[in-house]
Amino acid sequence: MADSVSMHIEGFDEFDRIDFDKTKVRYGFRQAGKIVTGRAQMLLALGKGQEGYPTNRTGALLHAINFKVSRSGFMVRVMPNMPAGAKEYYPAYLHYGVRQGARVTKLAPGQGLGRSNRRAAGARGEAIAARKLTGWRIAPRDNYIVDALQDSAQEVEGVLAAALGRALRPK
Repeated sequence: MADSVSMHIEGFDEFDRIDFDKTKVRYGFRQAGKIVTGRAQMLLALGKGQEGYPTNRTGALLHAINFKVSRSGFMVRVMPNMPAGAKEYYPAYLHYGVRQGARVTKLAPGQGLGRSNRRAAGARGEAIAARKLTGWRIAPRDNYIVDALQDSAQEVEGVLAAALGRALRPK
């Protein structure tokens, strides 16, 4: 999904070199991932197609939302995984939308100008502009994961600050 949100935790800027207990840091990021995942699932389940969120019909998208802590343990990624049995990664279609009409592709043989079968100057731009006027087959939806992080930002920041505080080793 396109939008990104970053957070900065205050209080750890005065250290030159910090030694962490990675297990405690990973635990904190796991807790943060659980908070944001639960909030995103709740937004989808209770939104029921309102407020710009996708409609929850089968629950496949709801159950596909999961989190993963990075190898280093200093990042967590919350995203919908491709559900089992799905042919396409449809959360991208839900977020970006799908335009009505055919995609502008290369010309059929003999339709263009000259030996290279090229479009006339500006014809591709006109075709793209005409397609934008046709409307949406699937309208873009709001990013429920970014909204979940923004809604629970204070709780996540508190969990991460506590985890980083527990993870500090005195030198």
